[in-house]
Amino acid sequence: MAKLILSLEGSVIREIPLDKERITIGRRPQNDIQIENLAVSGEHACIVTILNDSFLEDLGSTNGTLVNGNPIKKHILQNNDVIEIGKYKMKYVVEVAAAGHATQDDFERTMVMKSQPGRPAVARPAASPTQPPMTGPRPATGPLTSPPLGARPAAPAGPAPKPAVADAQPLAALQLLTGPNAGREIELVKNLTTLGKPGLQVAVITRRPQGYFITHVEGASFPVLNGKAIDARARQLNDHDVIELAGVKMEFFLKR
Repeated sequence: MAKLILSLEGSVIREIPLDKERITIGRRPQNDIQIENLAVSGEHACIVTILNDSFLEDLGSTNGTLVNGNPIKKHILQNNDVIEIGKYKMKYVVEVAAAGHATQDDFERTMVMKSQPGRPAVARPAASPTQPPMTGPRPATGPLTSPPLGARPAAPAGPAPKPAVADAQPLAALQLLTGPNAGREIELVKNLTTLGKPGLQVAVITRRPQGYFITHVEGASFPVLNGKAIDARARQLNDHDVIELAGVKMEFFLKR
């Protein structure tokens, strides 16, 4: 999970985990991160986090938003980026998932590895360097029979059962219905596909274990799904949904 480290003049004030899809920053109390300073606008900026990616957007603030000293309107955050709002700084830090705890994105990138055919390897304990070699008759632990000389060991009864693997999400695509590229098909092969026009309207479609989701990222107006504008929350897409984004209509469909 990513987090922000909020500081003022070099002194750390607090750490904020980015545990929501949309986090707002501003002077008004309804913001997720409230900064009571006259240099900060009422609704100054927001951060949209989808899977392992976070997008910072300035919401038309009076004094602007800086990232690493440069003014931005829209910015994909990278590890250790420093956001400046007024005199306050927020360092964006991506924390590595603890060992043994797979993240959702890890699940999506998991590959099923098949072992080579043959007998499974058996781990054998290494002989202790200080233990003397065993001499004399071997202690009996039960009836033991040795195969005749030259005989092959018995083959295993059958191959080990393969672990059950969950069905992957079917491949989906978008077909553009209007605009100069009408008829063009865009396959959604990535975990995150960005659509729209920067500065006008931008949305992303994410591929998750539960299906495909569309989320608004940038722009005063929200994308339209089947004739109705969506809100800031991620919306799951269904087969043959029609999306209108940045003046272009497109149809989402699953490829059989």
